[in-house]
Amino acid sequence: MNGTVYGDLIDFVDFEYTARVAKVNLATLWSLAMAPGKVRNVTVDTQVLDNDTRLKWVVSGEEENLEGYEVVWRATTEALWTSYLAVGKVGSATLQLSKDNVIFGVRAVGKNGYRSPATFPFPAAT
Repeated sequence: MNGTVYGDLIDFVDFEYTARVAKVNLATLWSLAMAPGKVRNVTVDTQVLDNDTRLKWVVSGEEENLEGYEVVWRATTEALWTSYLAVGKVGSATLQLSKDNVIFGVRAVGKNGYRSPATFPFPAAT
């Protein structure tokens, strides 16, 4: 209409940019594929009202590539994980950090160094 072109047309595609986005997506997918699976059934004990945080999760016996686990945390005002603690190939950890002041997660670490996305804990069932 009146010389105005509408729609997604091939003339307006930036192929170099599209290729860079595809490479980033491929690298991300490859990294996730090389990492162990997400940690399952992560819980936080909310029964004890002290300044320690007690986390539990299911240890995966199916993954031979599993090196261990890391507990990650960040302040409630942060967007990214700022701290972590390697806890080994165990199913629980107690940290001397208040569950009221930070957000926690648990991630699996492979023998190849790749890490799964962190799993947020749910309150433990009573």
